[in-house]
Amino acid sequence: MKNTLAMLKEIGQVILKPYMKKELAALYDMNPRAFCAFIKPFEGEIGKKKGRYYTIHQVETLIKCVGLPLRLQVENKKNLLEYV
Repeated sequence: MKNTLAMLKEIGQVILKPYMKKELAALYDMNPRAFCAFIKPFEGEIGKKKGRYYTIHQVETLIKCVGLPLRLQVENKKNLLEYV
């Protein structure tokens, strides 16, 4: 069975794109400084940002390391649902 990230990515529910650290902190509903401390143990796996942004591959690695954000917006046919 595929992992959750691959399944969500496959059906278009998770938007993987380059993110700034501030944007990732907002996705995880954290203060940017707290987010930096949160991901510090995984810096070796994630790697350094390319300029201001984490690449798509780095964002995918980050999600695999720390899990999906608590708040995930998913578009349904007519409604925008928010899973918490």
